[in-house]
Amino acid sequence: MKPAKPLAIDGSVGEGGGQLVRSACALAAVTSQPIRIIKIRENRDRGKGLKSQHVTAIQWLAKVTDAEVDGLEVGSRTVEFRPRTPPTALKERKVVIVPESPGASALLIFQAVFPFLLYAGNENGDPIELEIHGSTNPSFSPSYEYLDQVFLPTLEQRFGIVVERRLEKRAWTTGPLSRGAIWLKFQPISPGETLKLVKPWDHYKYDRSVNKDLPLTHIDISILVPATLRDLLVTQLQERIDLELLGTEVNFTVSEDSGHNARMYVLAVAHSEKGLRWGRDFLYDRSSKNKQASRLAKEIAYEVVRRLLNQIVVDTAAVDEYLQDQLVVFQALAGGRTAYWSRATERLNTEPEAVDDIDKLTQGMQDLHMGYRMRKDKTHEPFGFGTTHAITARWVTCELLPTAKWFNNGTICEGAGVSIQLPKSTSTEDEANNNF
Repeated sequence: MKPAKPLAIDGSVGEGGGQLVRSACALAAVTSQPIRIIKIRENRDRGKGLKSQHVTAIQWLAKVTDAEVDGLEVGSRTVEFRPRTPPTALKERKVVIVPESPGASALLIFQAVFPFLLYAGNENGDPIELEIHGSTNPSFSPSYEYLDQVFLPTLEQRFGIVVERRLEKRAWTTGPLSRGAIWLKFQPISPGETLKLVKPWDHYKYDRSVNKDLPLTHIDISILVPATLRDLLVTQLQERIDLELLGTEVNFTVSEDSGHNARMYVLAVAHSEKGLRWGRDFLYDRSSKNKQASRLAKEIAYEVVRRLLNQIVVDTAAVDEYLQDQLVVFQALAGGRTAYWSRATERLNTEPEAVDDIDKLTQGMQDLHMGYRMRKDKTHEPFGFGTTHAITARWVTCELLPTAKWFNNGTICEGAGVSIQLPKSTSTEDEANNNF
């Protein structure tokens, strides 16, 4: 049978960075769909083209899908990826991925390979163990702490995806380079089954005023800074939170000597009464020359709390802005509808022509079978609310999963309901039944 023509994807569209590449290759591997990405990372001021973590992830996906690949090298601006076997053909249950560069982000590699592994269930129901080497606390990428405290708990709570995880060795891209590692273990989806939302996002929204009725139960804080800075930073963070969010309990869950003056990182995760969580962090990227420790501590505390307040008070949504784009792939793959409230929801409430009964939208986001009008989004270009990463991620999923539908400015997703059957014993690229 003549091979399908690769789907052409312009890598300069939207955010025009690495996330577009990761999402496209992840979905191509899940659905066995050939793709060709051009103008890779075109919108980056420097270092255009594939980076080490992209090459590593695509190499691994190519190996396990028996794919043909062209243009797979660091700096390449065009790559063609033609997978031929489905996730359910994977025999390996213990996966180890080691990038050539120690600075490659282990977390970004995880983003690219996890959707494929999630669909790699077998007849025996065996779990998968995944070990990824690389940087665990890189610049311009999620940290292990964010993965551990925000992303994976949300996948478990909302989609029932339970992932054991462990930080094997920490590694930074600031200060001396070293190679770190993370370990994860999870149960993939059984062959023929679909990913489903098991618990909808709560529709409850709260008063936006900073000091009035914020339904937060506590804030967890992770501090990774030089030892001489830790006590000062704890004091400054506590004082700043007491000032802005009076009465909110603060737990310092991680407190670790970063081992180098160039490594100063703080993550704050706010938890609500309804089980929501929002994470905002700060990896210090300013000159610290001639700055006293007390001044650094005050500066870091101010920045972290400011970012967290902006998220939960100003740019309110049930999901923080970093998590929004990371969830898009799972929303699009899943069966049924997923939705969560955001400022975009509130804007819709001011448009009477968009909703038959405004109260139904604001009071019942968790029950999306209520009969209010949904306006289908146009998906030929990045769309919806949120950051450029979020709107680009939605567009990419629609390119590869055309049966996935989005409504009301990206606030509601009708997923493609992808399921992957076990390949037949004499498998060809057409014998996997992919319902998408």
